[in-house]
Amino acid sequence: MQRRGRNYREAITKVDRTKRYQITEAFELLLSLPKRKFDESVDIACRLGIDASKSDQLVRGSVVLPGGTGKSVRVAVFAKGEKQTEAQGAGADTVGGEELINKVSGGWMEFDRVIATPDMMALVSKLGKVLGPRGLMPNPKMGTVTFDVAQAVKDQKAGKVEFRADKEGNLHSMLGKISFGKEKLESNFREFVEAILRVKPSSVKGVYLRGVTISTTMGPGIKIDTSAVSLG
Repeated sequence: MQRRGRNYREAITKVDRTKRYQITEAFELLLSLPKRKFDESVDIACRLGIDASKSDQLVRGSVVLPGGTGKSVRVAVFAKGEKQTEAQGAGADTVGGEELINKVSGGWMEFDRVIATPDMMALVSKLGKVLGPRGLMPNPKMGTVTFDVAQAVKDQKAGKVEFRADKEGNLHSMLGKISFGKEKLESNFREFVEAILRVKPSSVKGVYLRGVTISTTMGPGIKIDTSAVSLG
């Protein structure tokens, strides 16, 4: 049996596990829990009323969190010609064409996000076995296959997060850091949930957003009243 630390045991006494908190109340509670010696991440977990085995009920998308994520993101861009210059000007960490593809194919992976122009995808697709398992393969639906590389780079640097429901209909994401404070975290939360609601599959019947929980890296989950954020 896992033995929890003193901070966790103290935190769990402050959280009513049977209650679904209002949004503002939930973040106030989260920020009142015992602090760690590092700036913990704040995460969100959602349980969706979908059948993930059906292709028309897959939930996937991305959203730029207004307050950012608090993480430094290294962006690699596969492009050529003037698009390389645009990507560099927007702050991309690594930019290249076929030579960069060969470098990655050889095992170099010093990046967190990948963007590619459409005319590079025939070559980038060869990296599927390398990038795919890491969730880094560029995808038009995620806005990472585009000729507007400058905007794509800026979005990634500003705090764009991607989400995708697993086979159980659950999805998870980071909302920011404890140091952000209530207003910024709550703003990120609302933007994230609204993004999930916007991509609700039309074939889903009944309650779509069944459960929402927020937590810190090492803290207990705090359930949120979905009637405050769900369209039903």
